[in-house]
This record gives sequence, structure tokens and C-alpha cells, in this order.
Amino acid sequence: MTIQRFENGARFCRVLSHNGTVYLAGMVADDTSGDVVQQTRDTLAKIEHYLTLAGSNKSKLLTTQIWLRDIADFDRMNGVWDEWIDRSAMPVRATVEARLAGDSYRVEIMVTAAL
Repeated sequence: MTIQRFENGARFCRVLSHNGTVYLAGMVADDTSGDVVQQTRDTLAKIEHYLTLAGSNKSKLLTTQIWLRDIADFDRMNGVWDEWIDRSAMPVRATVEARLAGDSYRVEIMVTAAL
């Protein structure tokens, strides 16, 4: 079975597809100057872009993992999530508080989707 890689980098591949499934690396906002609402919007837009690049979309999400720098941002992040997600095709999901790679990151999201 073929593995197709998109943006295969020095440390990790940003997106790959294999056997009818698309795997995205953890995504963060490019502009980290915004609050958790803006960073969540930017991150979900990036996820949508990469899903499209791989031939999938948010209605085919299988799993989502969300890491928040501060769990107090949970409701604000969920407000953006609720506007973005396809309510008829909800993925399984986990959200946890975590120390992220840089102090300016408020949210990181990783998804897996069907093709």
C-alpha cells in the first residue's frame, strides 16, 4: 500500500495518507500574537487547507486531539470549534491542558480523517 506524504520535512511530515486515512501533524497558528479564539480559528483554517490538499474534508474527521496551554480557555476554544465543525459528522475528541512548544502558543490541534 502506498503512503503519500505532503510537506515531508526534516523532523516530521505535516500530512500523510495511507490506506484511505489522512493523518495531520499537530497544527498551530502561524500568527501567535492572537488570543485562543484567534489562534483556534487560524489553526482550524490550516487544518481545513491540509485536509483539502490530501483529498479529504472536515466532514470526514475521525479523531481530534486538542492541547490547550490553559484549560481555562476551554469554553472560548469550543466556541470557535462549534462554529467550524460539521455537526452531522462529529469526530471522537480529547482536550487536555499541556505545556506547548512555545510560550506564545495557546492551542495545538491534531486530526485524523478518512479520504
